[in-house]
Amino acid sequence: MTFDPFLLFAHVAGVVVWVGGMFFAYVCLRPEAAAQLEPPPRLRLWRGVLARFFTWVWVAVAVVLASGLALILRYGFAAAPLYQHIMFLLGLVMIAIYVFVFFVPYASLSKAVTAGDWKAGGAALGRIRQLVGANLALGFVTIAVGTIGRWLG
Repeated sequence: MTFDPFLLFAHVAGVVVWVGGMFFAYVCLRPEAAAQLEPPPRLRLWRGVLARFFTWVWVAVAVVLASGLALILRYGFAAAPLYQHIMFLLGLVMIAIYVFVFFVPYASLSKAVTAGDWKAGGAALGRIRQLVGANLALGFVTIAVGTIGRWLG
């Protein structure tokens, strides 16, 4: 019996949590929060939402990375098709961006909200928005590579 279906399920589930969460936050929550809330409650909302979301992203990153490596290594890294190498590289870039977001602008946002420094909080949130936008785009490219890559050669 092979564990490939379970590994693939775990991989896809992790991607759904991570990329789907970014899509919701970027496309749905962000514009509505900006339209309805002044900076203090908006920044407090984002600090709370991101705290919850980032907890799940750490889990998703671990699951996606572990399942992806397991799927690639089952036949050997050198034997994996090119699209899997591309997907792996894009995933590593996405992880690096996420780790940076968590430890730099999100940490700045949290400190600014605690201090009531709404200008600094707004700047940190703006940086998070840019990086999440980039990661969301990379997420869609990675999904495209993973789903149609095998047919491209």
